[in-house]
Amino acid sequence: MLRTRILSQVMGAVALSALAVVNPQTFVAEANAQSVQAQLPNIADLAEKLLPAVVEISVESKIADNGVAQNIPQLPDDSPFKDFFDDFFKRRQGQDTPDGGDSKGRVVNSMGSGFIIDASGIVVTNNHVVEGADTIQVHLQDGTLLKAELVGRDPKTDLAVIRVKPSTPLPTVAFGDSDKARVGEWVIAIGNPFGLGGSVSLGIVSARNRDINAGPYDDYIQTDAAINKGNSGGPLFDLDGNVIGINTAIFSPSGGSVGIGFSVPANTAKGVVDQLVKYGETRRGWLGVKVQSITDELSETMNLGKTKGALVADVTEGSPGKAAGIEAGDVITEFNGKPIHDMKELPRAVAATEVGATVTVKVLRKGEEKSLNVTIGRLEDGEKKLAMNDPAKDKKDAPAAVTILGMTVSSMTDELRAKFKTDDKVKGAIVTEVAQDGAAAEKGVEAGDVIQEAGGKPVEGAADISAAVDAADKAGKSAVLLLIVKGGQPGETRFIPLKIKK
Repeated sequence: MLRTRILSQVMGAVALSALAVVNPQTFVAEANAQSVQAQLPNIADLAEKLLPAVVEISVESKIADNGVAQNIPQLPDDSPFKDFFDDFFKRRQGQDTPDGGDSKGRVVNSMGSGFIIDASGIVVTNNHVVEGADTIQVHLQDGTLLKAELVGRDPKTDLAVIRVKPSTPLPTVAFGDSDKARVGEWVIAIGNPFGLGGSVSLGIVSARNRDINAGPYDDYIQTDAAINKGNSGGPLFDLDGNVIGINTAIFSPSGGSVGIGFSVPANTAKGVVDQLVKYGETRRGWLGVKVQSITDELSETMNLGKTKGALVADVTEGSPGKAAGIEAGDVITEFNGKPIHDMKELPRAVAATEVGATVTVKVLRKGEEKSLNVTIGRLEDGEKKLAMNDPAKDKKDAPAAVTILGMTVSSMTDELRAKFKTDDKVKGAIVTEVAQDGAAAEKGVEAGDVIQEAGGKPVEGAADISAAVDAADKAGKSAVLLLIVKGGQPGETRFIPLKIKK
């Protein structure tokens, strides 16, 4: 009996050993599967807790006489997301009616998502969900339907706040710290995809600081948590149940989720939402400068070395920046104690600054660091002021023209201003022709662009361009730095270095 037991144990060990030798990968695969399963989060309890604070939003909008809904937001033509946004808003333009017919003159229904941040009935959503709405309704998870009113909206960040009046306090969720969200961390998206009602999807933070050319403060969180049409305005949660983002857009040829969704960071949304609730509008800080990134070529041309910051391309007349002494060509390296490493950081820092506050701005000017005190204005007031300014009349009528660096530049005349539709406020020499294989074409200079500065000096006529090139050449420089107003339209100013052909 003992011999049989020992023999059985030996044979079992041999069989197990043989199996392990024959199929070692099976055991490894099973172990890995169990390990992965143990790491996957179980979000059932969390989802049950969060769902009641996420709402469905239905909107009715009237179509204008031309068949296009009022106030439909537009992305720039060169935005890689324009096709998706155009498709997304078809429903609101009356092109995607349920019966497939012409909806011109009809009421268009659209849907989105939102989330409750105050038990009294304050709901956060996207601007594009409620923009142009005639009526707004909020559907709670328990089936309750409430009429909503618009509190305020902000197209620049695509955020809006609406209010409902419930009979009892509502469940709420709170904003978290989106700066702590790391790439690879788990996130949960909840919303109303395709009008199906409260839906939960799980994914990770795929990337941070995405710029999709949707607005001046783009700083999106990218996620692969499934986001589809109708999820707009819904929350993106971390595993602690904090809102770290507001789902705003997806990138997809079909309009459905392909794993690339974008959310407005909570830290961007907090200030905007607070202002909309308090004032019904935003009150952003305004510096009054136009900035651009510092490229390697610009750095070499301007002798900036490894300087990081935002290069000032233009300073608005009558702005806080102008009053403080900021000049075109300055590099802003620090704003209100915060280092500025990249051009995109400055607009967000300025916008978040309290109107009327006096802050220190550090700039690098011709190799020398300067500290300037700036009293921050209000962006919305600055925009209104610029819109009301009377255009200055350009009295220059010199006909001189030069052909240099692969382009023909002429002194500004009334005829040229009219031909190229140049804004009356823009001064300088105008580019009338660009050779296809010249230095100007290589840098994207086009006919209609206006050169305001050359070699750091103001340009009043075409002759100033030749003088700047000659001066740069004699100084042994390989390029001349031009300050160009693209298309002759304010707001499109940038520095461009053009190589001097030997």
